[in-house]
Amino acid sequence: MTRAILLLSAALLLSPALHAQQLQRQLGDFDFKLGTTPSRSMAQGLISPSAIGAFHGGLDVSHPSGWYLGQYAPSMGVTPDSTLRLDSYMGYKHHFDSTLGYEVGLIHYSQPNIAGPDSYALYGGISVLGSHFGGALRDNPDNRTGTLFADFGQLPLLDADLTIKLAHHRLGTPFTIGDGSQISAFSDWSLELSRPWLGIDLNLIYSNSDLSGGGCEAYAGINSYCESMVTFKAQRSFF
Repeated sequence: MTRAILLLSAALLLSPALHAQQLQRQLGDFDFKLGTTPSRSMAQGLISPSAIGAFHGGLDVSHPSGWYLGQYAPSMGVTPDSTLRLDSYMGYKHHFDSTLGYEVGLIHYSQPNIAGPDSYALYGGISVLGSHFGGALRDNPDNRTGTLFADFGQLPLLDADLTIKLAHHRLGTPFTIGDGSQISAFSDWSLELSRPWLGIDLNLIYSNSDLSGGGCEAYAGINSYCESMVTFKAQRSFF
């Protein structure tokens, strides 16, 4: 059933009649959003990144009381070399005024086509003057992770959005590398500048970790690469 819903969402995302990154509809007191990027300020920085070349998207439902829930697929598994991945979340968001608010929630990470335990993350954060600061604790038997996330919004001098992520990972079982030494924990981080240009999302990303050389054999973190890397990415959404 879940896969059927996701494939229906994919069909909607590919519809040529849509010309915005998100399709939004109101049904009574509920607000529905269908999009190729996650809708949540805190969850958006903490869900799994999209696999390169994978088709992704999700649905978000919110209520004026502040409660919301949704499901985002970093990879819908529609190609032979991709695997279905689902990030399901629910939470509560409250604004004291236009400049200050907070948010808390729970994310469930799963890969239905692969045997193994699912994992969960508790997250929360605050919004101050258009910037978002959050953190999460993810319970995964193989890799317990604590993440800090900051989205500073648009920087006036650079005319670009700045996002920073820092994570610390503790392995459930120490990893033995080629020289016989063991790695039981490591940290990684990323800094991203992004801005739209002629309908294209431009992203400049610097990522790194405290592992190097043979230690990268143990790497399974928030970045695509273990060692220092600068990546330029340009993508255009279907809508």
